[in-house]
Amino acid sequence: MASRSLMVALLLAAVAATCARAQLHEKFYSESCPSVEDVVRREMVRALSLAPSLAGPLLRMHFHDCFVRGCDGSVLLDSANKTAEKDAQPNQTLRGFGFVERVKAAVEKACPDTVSCADVLALIARDAVWLSKGPFWEVPLGRRDGSVSISNETDALPPPTANFTVLTQLFAAVNLDAKDLVVLSAGHTIGTSHCFSFSDRLYNFTGMENPSDIDPTLEPQYMMRLKSKCASLNDNTTLVEMDPGSFKTFDTDYFKLVSKRRGLFHSDGALLTDPFTRAYVQRHATGAFKDEFFADFAASMIKMGNANPLTGSQGEIRKKCNVVNH
Repeated sequence: MASRSLMVALLLAAVAATCARAQLHEKFYSESCPSVEDVVRREMVRALSLAPSLAGPLLRMHFHDCFVRGCDGSVLLDSANKTAEKDAQPNQTLRGFGFVERVKAAVEKACPDTVSCADVLALIARDAVWLSKGPFWEVPLGRRDGSVSISNETDALPPPTANFTVLTQLFAAVNLDAKDLVVLSAGHTIGTSHCFSFSDRLYNFTGMENPSDIDPTLEPQYMMRLKSKCASLNDNTTLVEMDPGSFKTFDTDYFKLVSKRRGLFHSDGALLTDPFTRAYVQRHATGAFKDEFFADFAASMIKMGNANPLTGSQGEIRKKCNVVNH
């Protein structure tokens, strides 16, 4: 009886999840706010023309939102006692919160109390990729905003130090598979990272904390180049391009780097430890299948954006993204 009850509960949960996803669609605001995508894109064009390096962080912010509580805008919330998601260590390096507020204000001016912060963030992420010469996709919309943001729930975020097993487990928790993992990891083709996210590979791989304690899977010349930029384990300020030479352009160069053991993070190198993801990396390292990769990336972004959204009467439409409505 207990097992039957469990099966029924799981079935109902699956049906509810399917229904929630079904409520997201590309024309959700076609009548209530037909100008929303134009408003967001205008702000994005203006911002990236002044600071093109902002594209990577804005894409990353959408990832960090969707992996914790689903795509509900919870990463954007402030907390008076510093216990929100944005206060947690994995989110300390996120930037662009002020820009998201500016975009939301422009959307509110055009369509008051209509478009969620979660949807604004999804559109910003899409345009960050497209304006960096990456793929374009129609974003399913209709998410609503959550009111809960808890710092320790960021344990659900895939850390740059993770191995393949941990990565697949964390991706599976938001209904993403190994293909989504290797495809979405290529978001590292744009943006930068602080040294502390990978410096243990250079100085403290096994806990010895000395210059010879290096990650043997990292290509030696690339390792020396990184050491010349990141002087020690205590470097908390230096930024390094994740895709050296084209970090402002969304392309397939990420796969070339990973295939040569020049992926910046443990998690990048981990893609070579599994037969399926290694084959995908090697195929796209050739640069001959850009359209295929772009289509895959768009599909995986849409799939990630379907992660446990609040829809219908759930949640709210925040007037400002950093605070719940009063």
